[in-house]
Amino acid sequence: MAPRLIGSEIYRRSSYGGKHPLSIPRVSTTLDLIRAMGWFDPARYIDSPRATVAQLERFHAADYVACLQRAECDGRVTEAEAERYHIGRFGNPVYREVFSRPATAAGASILAAQLLASGEAQVVHSPAGGTHHGRRDRASGFCYLNDPVLGILFLLDAGVERVFYLDVDAHHGDGVEDALAEDARVFTLSVHEDGRWPGSGRAVVRSPSAYNLPVPAGFNDSELAFLMQHVVDPLLRRFDPQVVVMQCGADALADDPLSKLSLSNGALWDAVRQVRQLAPRLLVLGGGGYNPWSVARCWAGVWAVLDGRPIPQALPEEARGILGALRWDRAAGRTPQRRWLDTLADPPNAGPVREVVRRLADIALGVTSRPGPGMSPALFASGITA
Repeated sequence: MAPRLIGSEIYRRSSYGGKHPLSIPRVSTTLDLIRAMGWFDPARYIDSPRATVAQLERFHAADYVACLQRAECDGRVTEAEAERYHIGRFGNPVYREVFSRPATAAGASILAAQLLASGEAQVVHSPAGGTHHGRRDRASGFCYLNDPVLGILFLLDAGVERVFYLDVDAHHGDGVEDALAEDARVFTLSVHEDGRWPGSGRAVVRSPSAYNLPVPAGFNDSELAFLMQHVVDPLLRRFDPQVVVMQCGADALADDPLSKLSLSNGALWDAVRQVRQLAPRLLVLGGGGYNPWSVARCWAGVWAVLDGRPIPQALPEEARGILGALRWDRAAGRTPQRRWLDTLADPPNAGPVREVVRRLADIALGVTSRPGPGMSPALFASGITA
């Protein structure tokens, strides 16, 4: 069954504003690249609906949803609302589409869940999704609504009994884990940079169905491949999910300004390819990513992997024009690397698999009894006693 792609034009005209990390175009550029590469099939593209208030309230508090709607209508929030809901604070600005944009991403994840649950689709890609920090009653980490949670809850409501959530964003998927950690029908596994905001996810085993792999700075392609083979693969097989939801944030890439991880986009594509082979049904979301060139190239490549298309070394002229037209306020944006403009694939970043990464795998699989070099005793203890 051919994969489905969900997107929307709302992202082309929407920005968090100013110098916010999400002032860059991401989903629109991804869709433009997919078209320029000849990978776009109108028959398999779905324009995302906006989630209804009733759908949002399946997880989010009614007063919080109402506040988001008022913020979009009025263009502001009161001081009390900012304090209570974290809208207009902590990197969560009030902007023109502050309700409709996240509600559209949520609508895409809910629709994807509906397609997967009904058997109308086996694989769905929604690059606008992956807002994994959103809380039931407040915004967090640039995320106003939590579309992965909403999608997973729809799957459960539709009768799906086992959902595996895999998060490879540079930041811990705290909102999803906290919302679903006690539900035995959902297994959450987050691979993220240790110590990076929000600072959670350091307990390797939080519960029987909530695991974390807090990886060190400099995390390379070989190390991700090691964890995919030695942790993700066996945990997936053990849990035997009916649906896998994969959050594929591009901020774990070496070119991203908001992490110190060192992956190439090829490493993420390999991870998606591996999960695609194991998952009976699969939803792949976007997530973080704050370099416009690396995000769009990565997510366009994710679609190519899901759709079984080869990724060429050289880009066609139209694709180069799309990348060449991007602008970024950061210093790196004023002198973009040529490969950001001319190619889709990053050069591989293979390297040693460090002992701390091997120990994370041991703890996750319950086969070690001592902390290894580079791992604090506290981190080790949290992993084996949680």
